[in-house]
Amino acid sequence: MPPARDPSHLYETARAGDRAALGRLLSLVERGGPPAREAGRLTFAEGQADHVVGITGAPGSGKSTLTDRLITAARAGAGRPVGVLAVDPSSPFSGGAILGDRIRMQGHALDPEVFVRSMATRGHLGGLALAAPEAVRVLAACGYRLVLVETVGVGQVEVEIAGAADTTVVVVNPGWGDAIQAAKAGLLEIADVFAVNKADRPGAEETRRDLEAMLDMNMAMGAWRPPVLSCVAATGEGIPELWSAIGDHRAHLEAAGEFSRRRDRRLVEELRGVLVARIEDDLRRSQSGADWENVTQALLRRETDPYGAAERLLSGASRPGSRPG
Repeated sequence: MPPARDPSHLYETARAGDRAALGRLLSLVERGGPPAREAGRLTFAEGQADHVVGITGAPGSGKSTLTDRLITAARAGAGRPVGVLAVDPSSPFSGGAILGDRIRMQGHALDPEVFVRSMATRGHLGGLALAAPEAVRVLAACGYRLVLVETVGVGQVEVEIAGAADTTVVVVNPGWGDAIQAAKAGLLEIADVFAVNKADRPGAEETRRDLEAMLDMNMAMGAWRPPVLSCVAATGEGIPELWSAIGDHRAHLEAAGEFSRRRDRRLVEELRGVLVARIEDDLRRSQSGADWENVTQALLRRETDPYGAAERLLSGASRPGSRPG
């Protein structure tokens, strides 16, 4: 295999500080398949990030600018390397990330201790759930043990990010609409910290009070009450306090013994996701994959139900000689 596509070679080169090799290794992870599985095997033992912070919220809430400011805060504090995964919408032409988020982080382009990677959703939500945890491990194994993951901020992706992060920051803007949307989208359940961004605009204090009131009514809240902090990412106002709250949440998880338990649960969920993806892939590639179109057409004609269709495909896959050698 050419070195440029050999996961083992890319991994060793990336660990030695070659940023281009790290980028290519992450590309392998995004594309999936055997190279991604090999990359996962190589990085699993060393890929334990110190802290994974998810930044999510509605489009236009200022997540990218906020992420940029958090990078600055992290570098100014302990000065440790920072890896960033910016999940962008997919280009309708190439399928790749549009890179809009990455453009807003160009202030760190010359910092060798900051690595920013755009990942495309590629129109498949489940793909993010599988690729993001592995990409985090790749970054951590290559020395970026503080990882920020910023989402595209659309629907299910917002919730999925909680599955890849130790601390999830939900960004909202002034106005009733954002507060109501936070409740409707279930963001109250996934938020560890709320950031009311663009707090220099009218309605910021009302939004903060609304979120506090909704937290008061949240009966499912545990020992950690998500703080609601105001900030202006464009100017940096409130960013030190926000970064401090993120650190406080990690300290709380450690003190409560929840940090490792959260990661264990996420790892089991990742296993389930990998199993589902592998089973579907094996079905499509096995001899029973030839029946895929017939079974799906029977389903669309209402001649069978989804459970019956799944049973037909699984039964075909379990027959002797039905799997590729």
